[in-house]
Amino acid sequence: MTLPDNTTNRAGAERLLAQVGGVSGVVYSTLPVVTFVAASSLSGLLPAIGSALGVAALVLLLRLIRRESTRPALSGFVGVAVCALIAYIVGESKGYFLLGIWMSLLWAVVFAVSVLIRRPVVGYSWSWATGRDRGWRDVPRAVYAFDIASLCWTLVFGARFVVQRLLYDADQTGWLGVARIAMGWPLTALAALATYAAIKAVKRAMCAADNAVDGAAAIAGGGQIEPGTGRG
Repeated sequence: MTLPDNTTNRAGAERLLAQVGGVSGVVYSTLPVVTFVAASSLSGLLPAIGSALGVAALVLLLRLIRRESTRPALSGFVGVAVCALIAYIVGESKGYFLLGIWMSLLWAVVFAVSVLIRRPVVGYSWSWATGRDRGWRDVPRAVYAFDIASLCWTLVFGARFVVQRLLYDADQTGWLGVARIAMGWPLTALAALATYAAIKAVKRAMCAADNAVDGAAAIAGGGQIEPGTGRG
């Protein structure tokens, strides 16, 4: 039985949310940033670093106690540790956001180039994640759908870089924290939904292409002369 589109869309959104640890994972990921910015404005860089690391460690410990998936929390802790190290090396609180800023630029360039050369990153990522071959490369509509999805990710990463770089240059650490959160999971969720829509479009395009090939083969087979009948 085929599920209604709204049910399918809800299931897809739930799977996307599960990949980041559910609603709690989204909330937990913002806590170290909020803590760092608050502690930095009140007490300075070193207390802010200690507070952010402490919160990230508590999130990891809480997931262990509750026997939840620790992968999001573990990767989050490592990310906080690296950002804190960069801030310590730079000697300024705003340095905490440098890694995210430059990684946004890197990914924006990667996705943009993939669209320009018609090798969309989203398409290859889908093939890798699902174990499928790259037959979608032979279907123009499928390539176009993946181009659109990759372009969405380009815009997300590009917007993050531009906005946060401007705030960094203006020494607006507090607003950097706001931008980091506001342009984090909300934009990621929008781009992920665009990716999900692209995958559905690709599946339809590939199914239509396969049906067209089968139909052409059937017509070609039906046009052959049957042995011993003299009929086509």
